[in-house]
Amino acid sequence: MSYVDGFVLPVPKKNLSAYRVLSKKAGKIWREHGALEYRECAGDDLAPQGAVAFTKMMKLKPGETVVFAWIVFKSRAHRDRVNAKVMKDPRLAKMPTTMPFDVKRMVYGGFKVVVDV
Repeated sequence: MSYVDGFVLPVPKKNLSAYRVLSKKAGKIWREHGALEYRECAGDDLAPQGAVAFTKMMKLKPGETVVFAWIVFKSRAHRDRVNAKVMKDPRLAKMPTTMPFDVKRMVYGGFKVVVDV
């Protein structure tokens, strides 16, 4: 079974285009170093009936949306190798030091895939 790094973060809607530029660059780097998939999605329907809303869980401020994202790897060991290469990639050092989102509110983790239909 594959392994997934997942993250959720609040992004001001006015910064989505800048975030998308940054995300495309990051995705290219991860894919070149071996990630199987790189996906980032901007919130569209964040308050469905019968569930805890992303807007509440992320404590969204007015004008913010949620980005839900994941990177797929062959295994956790593969993830560790890919991420080590990514962290040494000089293009990563050229990324902006000021992010178009609140880094302190980003949620991140590694996940074992338990169902793959």
